[in-house]
Amino acid sequence: MAGRAVARRRSRRARRDFVRLDAPRRIRPARSPGLRGGAGPLSAPVGAGRAPKVRLRTADKRSLSSQRWLERQLNDPYVHAAKRAGWRSRAAFKLIELDDRFHLLKPGRRVVDLGAAPGGWTQVAVERVRAREQGRGTVIAIDIQAMDPIPGAILLHADFMDEEAPGQLKAALGDGGADVVLSDMAAPSTGHTRTDHLRVVALCEAAYVFAYEVLAEGGAFVAKVFQGGAEAGLLTQLKRDFQSVRHAKPPASRAASSETYVVALGFRAGDRRLG
Repeated sequence: MAGRAVARRRSRRARRDFVRLDAPRRIRPARSPGLRGGAGPLSAPVGAGRAPKVRLRTADKRSLSSQRWLERQLNDPYVHAAKRAGWRSRAAFKLIELDDRFHLLKPGRRVVDLGAAPGGWTQVAVERVRAREQGRGTVIAIDIQAMDPIPGAILLHADFMDEEAPGQLKAALGDGGADVVLSDMAAPSTGHTRTDHLRVVALCEAAYVFAYEVLAEGGAFVAKVFQGGAEAGLLTQLKRDFQSVRHAKPPASRAASSETYVVALGFRAGDRRLG
């Protein structure tokens, strides 16, 4: 028994330490100094999953899939930590963990959050670039859905795929382009893995078409993708346009999910002009 336990520990360590360019890497959760377990406003809920598991009684009017989703939410430490910290969604921790590794959201940077509703990523960006301080960073959130105000953020109620959307964004940014374009968008699940993968890749490609129009020289692009092979063309384009392209899977991403994030750094604007 002890030998098998040691083997399992070694296996987990080997998987954690193995890294290559196009393979998703699990990111170690951030820890906030002085906060037990690192569960603070800008950290992941380390060790927060020790509460007894909640199980729901089957309800006649609730489908099995709805019951499973609700049980998952009730037992998810990131959901509870997000509520305690005031984040609008558990996804906030994904951006926190990505930023802790890649240092995307430095104070003073100009950030665009595509498909931003309900606003968890926007909240994190505002905090990290210090957008609420005069003369510091700028955060612009775009979504086709209306969003409740977020102090420090500029909210654009628009479809980023509309032809006039890049122009609206440039007007809001003023001189220059965006330093970072973020996309945590995902199409509603169909239950068919291949179809879901293709739909998410299509959203990611659309997000990059937009990012290409508004990114400043040296900027960064971060977007959600699902593993499945169809993203190869997008990755080829990103590697032409950026100095570095990596994949990462934050701890806040559920282990059973094929979700990962592409992080492209050092945008080469080339002959493109932000006019």
